Amino acid sequence: MLSKQQIHEKRGYDSLYLPEIKVQPTYLDFISMKRFTLAGIAALALLIVQTATAQVQVGFRAGANWGAVSKPDLIDTFSPEFKPSPGPTGAVFLEFPVSDRVSIRPEIAYIRKGFVINEGFDFSLGSWEIPLGARVAYQTNYVELPVLAKINLNDGPVQVYLMAGAAAGYAVDGRIRTRASALFRTRPIDIPMSMDGFGFNRWDFSGIGGLGLSAEAGVGKFFVEARYEHGFSRQYDLPMLQLPIRNRGLSASIGYSFPIGR
Repeated sequence: MLSKQQIHEKRGYDSLYLPEIKVQPTYLDFISMKRFTLAGIAALALLIVQTATAQVQVGFRAGANWGAVSKPDLIDTFSPEFKPSPGPTGAVFLEFPVSDRVSIRPEIAYIRKGFVINEGFDFSLGSWEIPLGARVAYQTNYVELPVLAKINLNDGPVQVYLMAGAAAGYAVDGRIRTRASALFRTRPIDIPMSMDGFGFNRWDFSGIGGLGLSAEAGVGKFFVEARYEHGFSRQYDLPMLQLPIRNRGLSASIGYSFPIGR
C-alpha cells in the first residue's frame, strides 16, 4: 500500500504547498464576491424603494355616511319603517399606482352605521289632537379596512375616477338613542348597546363602489367622492332564527392626497 507521502508525490505536487497557494486565495475571492453582490443587491433595492415611494400617494378624507339596513320580509308587515341614520366617516390611506390610470388604495377607516325608526300617532284630548311620537336610532361605530381599485377615466389636472373593492369592518361600540316628542321634543337618551349579547355579529364584510372627482391643488390633489357600501354579513346570528339584516350605506367625502418620498 502506498503511503500518504507517496500518493501526493505520485500526483505531482507537494501537500504542504497546496493549502497556502491553492485554497486560501479562492476563499478570499469568494468572500469579496459575496460582499460585492450583497452591496449591489442592497443598492438596487434602495433605488427601487426610492423610485416606488416617489409615486405613492398618502391622503385623508372626511365626510358623512347615511346608514341603513335591509329589512327582512318576515318582519316587514308588522314592523315600522327603517330609515337612514346619518353619521360621520373618515379615513387615512395610501395609493399605489399600478399603471397610468389604475391604482390600489388600502385605507384605515372609521364609519358609523345603523338605522332609524320613527313612530308617531295623534292623541285626542277633547277637541285637541296632540301628536305623540318617538325616534329611535341604532348607531354602531366600526373600524374598517377597505381595499379599493381606483380607475381614472381621463388625463389632465381634473380627473373623474371610479372605485370598487371590499372592506372588512369590526364593531367597536354602539348605542341606542331615543327621543320622544309631543308638544315639544325631549332630550335624547343614550343606551349603550351590548356588542357581545343577543347574537350580535361584530364583523361586517362588504362590497364598495364609488365615483369621484379630483383636481390638482398645490403639491397634491383635492377630491370629492361618493360611495355605496353593501354589507354581506348578517348583523344578528340567532340560533333558531336567521334574520337577513345587513348593513347598507351611502357616503360622501372630501379629502386631500399628496405624493411622499420626493
